[in-house]
Amino acid sequence: MEENSLAKRLMWVAWPSFLMAGVLEMLVFAVVDPAEMHWFGQRLDLSRQAVYTLAFFVFWAVAFASSALTAMLSMSPFEVNRCPLPAPERPEGCPKRDGCC
Repeated sequence: MEENSLAKRLMWVAWPSFLMAGVLEMLVFAVVDPAEMHWFGQRLDLSRQAVYTLAFFVFWAVAFASSALTAMLSMSPFEVNRCPLPAPERPEGCPKRDGCC
């Protein structure tokens, strides 16, 4: 895959997941007060801002994984099986080194 195509595909995944993390953050913390949160029966010893920040990154990671899976499943078999190296530069023992396939 070309570097430009890889960067483009990464932005197709990162940007929507970032936006959805922001939406999830607003929806969850419109209902939940971070100061009242407990973890295994213990109060969280974090500031509200720390809880907001950690939650945002967790939401972003989950949305990123979902978007990345969608992007991966939308790839054609040709894109998945294509070798990124030209035939002469492929390592010894590579079945596609001779350009047969």
